[in-house]
Amino acid sequence: MEYAEIITAAVGALLLAAIADFLTGRRGLLATSLVSATGAVCGWFLAVRVFAMAITDSWAWVPWAMGGAVFCLVAFFLFRSKR
Repeated sequence: MEYAEIITAAVGALLLAAIADFLTGRRGLLATSLVSATGAVCGWFLAVRVFAMAITDSWAWVPWAMGGAVFCLVAFFLFRSKR
C-alpha cells in the first residue's frame, strides 16, 4: 500500500483518543480525537520539517506522531477547564 504509514498514524491517533476518552470516563470522543489528531500532526511536523529525521514516505515519523498525540492528550486533560 502506498499510504500505509499515513493510515497507520491516523488510526493510531484515533485509537489513542478513544483510549484516553475511555480512561477518563468522559463521552467527548470528538474533542479527544481533535486533540489527538492535532498532536499527531505536530509530531509529524517535528520529525519531518523541524529535525529532518525522516521523510513522509518512511515509517520513522509515525512514533513521533503518536508521541505528539499522547503529549497533547496529557496536556488537554491537565489544563482543560473544569466547571
